Amino acid sequence: MTLADPRLLILGAHPDDAEFHAGGLATLYRSLGYPVKLISVTDGGAGHHQRSRTTLVKTRRDEAAASGEIIGAPYVTWDFPDGHLVNSLELRDRIIQEIRTYQPDLVLTHRVCDYHPDHRAVGQAVQDASYLVTVPLVVPEVAHLSTDPVVAYMADLFTRPYPLQPDVILDIEPLLPKIIEMLACHQSQVFEFLPYNMGRRVQVPDNEEEKIAWLTDWFTSHIEPRSDHFRNALVDQYGPARGAAMRWVEVFEISEYASALDTEARQRLFPIPSG
Repeated sequence: MTLADPRLLILGAHPDDAEFHAGGLATLYRSLGYPVKLISVTDGGAGHHQRSRTTLVKTRRDEAAASGEIIGAPYVTWDFPDGHLVNSLELRDRIIQEIRTYQPDLVLTHRVCDYHPDHRAVGQAVQDASYLVTVPLVVPEVAHLSTDPVVAYMADLFTRPYPLQPDVILDIEPLLPKIIEMLACHQSQVFEFLPYNMGRRVQVPDNEEEKIAWLTDWFTSHIEPRSDHFRNALVDQYGPARGAAMRWVEVFEISEYASALDTEARQRLFPIPSG
């Protein structure tokens, strides 16, 4: 029997989380014709220093949709308030409903020990939903699944209470232009709020071409520590020469609370090019 193309669901806390942590894998899936859906669980309404929440919510919803169009994937923004997300029954049920409806083979989300409380809430809700998607009388209005999808946590470098385990690593250097193109759609964030929040507002150029170059430099420098942090795993996965040379990667830890990643599932869900 031939398996259907794998389906990827990314549950990020905010618009732009999916691209920042897993834009490479999403791009790779779409380049192979595989279905991808990106979701921002919150409305993004807290992420600015000048705009009002009401204005920002619409702006960020439009920016996310535009980003998804870059790779031909739906990018949906839910209505949970940015900065006030908790792991509620409402959130858990919404995630159960989404997983059952979309029926992904692979779900990506945040770890439960991430720096941002919204990230932690999403990660915990996905973890709590993992088994319950198979229980018929939980969210009974949507047909239950026979098995969990594989769930993987997106990369972070935090070490307490425990560091991320690098089960799968993707070299994203060939995919960087598309990731940057997606991130650039989030103008209110990458060119306005984040530079302000990090004290780097004066470094953003006015010229559009120079903005893209600035964003590329900012993004690559921000994620480059992943490679050094997980260097041993890179060498193990790609070999000494290539593993030692890689600079920009995406890293995923497989959740033990959902389906296991056996060799066949790994090859199918993480179609990492060789060479």
